[in-house]
Amino acid sequence: MGDTVKEYDGQIVRIRDKWGETLTGIADTFSAEYALHEYGREEEGILMNGCLVYAGDIESIQLLSSFTIIRATEIWQQAGAYYVRIQAMAKKHHIPLRQEFDDHDGPDTKYILVTDNDFPIATARMYPLDSKQMMIGRVVVLPEYRRQGIGTMVVSECEQWAEEMFYTKTVVESRDNKVDFYTNMGYEICGDAVEGDTFRVIRMEKEL
Repeated sequence: MGDTVKEYDGQIVRIRDKWGETLTGIADTFSAEYALHEYGREEEGILMNGCLVYAGDIESIQLLSSFTIIRATEIWQQAGAYYVRIQAMAKKHHIPLRQEFDDHDGPDTKYILVTDNDFPIATARMYPLDSKQMMIGRVVVLPEYRRQGIGTMVVSECEQWAEEMFYTKTVVESRDNKVDFYTNMGYEICGDAVEGDTFRVIRMEKEL
């Protein structure tokens, strides 16, 4: 790792730390002076997806200049989100399209889309439950891009967008085998597992 991380500020990067963990997201760098004041350790680093990584703990940083995070508002962008869901969910799990694209896929639904060289690779959707709670769902990453921290980046972008719209809580209905993923992002279980249309799911919530 080089002497500074400032050059990566505001850019999409992939970090591998010295313990072998991988994070992908938008780098929010901080100075050694700030870290000393806020965290008691005088060393610069990066805040990403709610995680704090000091420069000395970084094994490598890869700049992902071909990656783009889009808050999908145009038809072509939403088509990219639908493509990821068809390929990685409907096709893989034999989910009928009428079931995959339900009543929550409408004109007011918010979508996050991640592209690599303009090719859609990951997505999520958001819709309000009430004036304070935003539901995050259909978090999907193409198989060849998994285990790289992209899913965490997508959920973090959803949370940021929800907070900007003055929502104070995000809610997910996690598949029972994905609970640890959301727990690591600060979500708490709020209820028992129930049988959904396709998967067994558990409601989880996070205060923003």
